[in-house]
Amino acid sequence: MILFLRVILSWFRLSGSNPLVRALYALTEPLLVPIRYLVDKSIFGGRKGGMIIDISPLIAFIFLQMMQNYIHQYLIIR
Repeated sequence: MILFLRVILSWFRLSGSNPLVRALYALTEPLLVPIRYLVDKSIFGGRKGGMIIDISPLIAFIFLQMMQNYIHQYLIIR
């Protein structure tokens, strides 16, 4: 939910000094930075100046969903 809120708020021009924006970045950057690094090193990144569209939140959503399914299937049900 926090990641989704960050994506939605990224569509608006909000000041970096806004406490909500700072909190969302502090909570989501530890997940998104490594993903951005990997995407930049892949065929989808690699341009000078970086990616045109940041797909790291999408990859993070997919990763978190996979982890949730794994935890539910292998750790909780058994």
